[in-house]
Amino acid sequence: MPRMTAARAAVEILKREGVTNAFGVPGAAINPFYKALQQGGGIDHTLARHVEGASHMAEGYTRANPGNIGVCIGTSGPAGTDMITGLYSAIGDSIPILCITGQAPTAVIHKEDFQAVDIASIAKPVTKAATTVLEAAQVPGVFQQAFHLMRSGRPGPVLIDLPIDVQLTEIEFDPETYAPLPVYKPFATRPQVEKALSLLLASERPLIVAGGGIINADASDLLVEFAELTGTPVIPTLMGWGTIADDHELNAGMVGLQTSHRYGNATFLESDFVIGIGNRWANRHTGGLDVYTKDRTFVHVDIEPTQIGKIFAPDYGIVSDARAALELFVEVAKELKAEGRLPDRSEWAASAQERKATLQRRTHFDNVPMKPQRVYEEMNKAFGPETRYVTTIGLSQIAGAQMLHVYKPRHWINCGQAGPLGWTIPAALGVATADPETPVVALSGDYDFQFMLEELAVGAQHRIPYVHVLVNNAYLGLIRQAQRNLDINFQVNLEFENINSPELGVYGVDHVKVVEGLGCKAIRVTEPDQLLPAFEEAKKLAAEYRVPVVVEAILERVTNISMGVQIDGVNEWEDLATEPGHAPTSIKPLKA
Repeated sequence: MPRMTAARAAVEILKREGVTNAFGVPGAAINPFYKALQQGGGIDHTLARHVEGASHMAEGYTRANPGNIGVCIGTSGPAGTDMITGLYSAIGDSIPILCITGQAPTAVIHKEDFQAVDIASIAKPVTKAATTVLEAAQVPGVFQQAFHLMRSGRPGPVLIDLPIDVQLTEIEFDPETYAPLPVYKPFATRPQVEKALSLLLASERPLIVAGGGIINADASDLLVEFAELTGTPVIPTLMGWGTIADDHELNAGMVGLQTSHRYGNATFLESDFVIGIGNRWANRHTGGLDVYTKDRTFVHVDIEPTQIGKIFAPDYGIVSDARAALELFVEVAKELKAEGRLPDRSEWAASAQERKATLQRRTHFDNVPMKPQRVYEEMNKAFGPETRYVTTIGLSQIAGAQMLHVYKPRHWINCGQAGPLGWTIPAALGVATADPETPVVALSGDYDFQFMLEELAVGAQHRIPYVHVLVNNAYLGLIRQAQRNLDINFQVNLEFENINSPELGVYGVDHVKVVEGLGCKAIRVTEPDQLLPAFEEAKKLAAEYRVPVVVEAILERVTNISMGVQIDGVNEWEDLATEPGHAPTSIKPLKA
């Protein structure tokens, strides 16, 4: 039997589970694992500047392509605690990532040894499993089980903590005979699907709510086929955006309190039946459940049994992987169509498109300083349907979701449930690493950008090009808008006069200098007509220098973005579109 260190066995398992990339920061307690990485070969490593950044890179990497599992690596103590935010983000959005940490020797773990912390206990609430391996012979089994857990049922992250003596211990392990464990996923039954379709057939104005579980299951093609067979309009959630192209005639727009379309909310409020597939009825999608559920029949399909009825009790629930369910939905719908039993939904679908052509928000403003809406309008012109957008939280993300366009699954990569500031830069680097052929455009407000901007140096070092749109109003814009309800404007101002860059006025941080100091390229834009040329130049610079390129748009200090507390009461703070020139890049030309 071949003998090798437990660390080397772990690396060999990673390769056989399909891992080709890892992100991390070495340290004393994880160095044996790094030695095994070097000796084993076959896994490219990206050196992060912050261990939390490595965890978000792993997330971005996973989200970019079906089947990917991002791996992040850190040493003992604070490296593990730094990655907790990444694990929280991953479990909230059902993203499988593997976090590997070093640990103090087993004999002194509980003796307050340097950087010894019970990371497995800390990580348990935000992982599917978190284990400190105390016996070297268990390392292969723990890694095998980790991949099984990450892929089975509702996907999610796992943490494995390796004491340094465990890593160094030699064990018997034959990598050539290693095989991954079979993945478990629940499957819908035909009677369940027939029952759900009977409820759909009984309705007059049905909708499909397409969640991120459809993207996780790589089932967007089946979702579109099912919608087309039944003529049912589709409401993608924020995590499911891209399951059906924005310009598809059955895309009815997004629903919610923040990242929603006027026409999406209006169509939802007209519906009488909703089938949610792979979604979790997030509160910023539903708003108040009394409004959301009133006079509607609900079917909920989800891979996680405890998700059914968690937010509200559906009229019928099905526990199933989204792809398995949609395969049956398509099969049964085809039979119903052949029998002439599918009703004509063309009038209902046409009414959704009519709302799409009339209920629009204005994006074309010529103001200086710029309004953010104009930035997204010019982004629509500059970045085509192949673009992958990456963003996390804030007014920039909310406005972007209201005004940008997405045409493919995994082309809107958004940290949904956790929304940590700083996520965008490292996640974009992970996405661009996973798929260097597809253009990546990140979107940040100034505060999100400043949280982890040191990771731009990773893009410069490892030659990871992408374009980063930075909208700067020197404010915590979303928090400022939320503080309106309390009649305060407190500790949300980021402005100051930079003694080294007086030309910025009160906008404070000179992002251009910082970005250039980190080895990347940057362009500052102060007038709306400069935006499109700047975006085109950024694409050229990214291609030429193979580094991240930041386009900073200096905005007016205060802009309130559309949002509310109920889906029937979203506040529209700006003038709405009343003529085609007000929203020139809308999916449908405005009908005045």
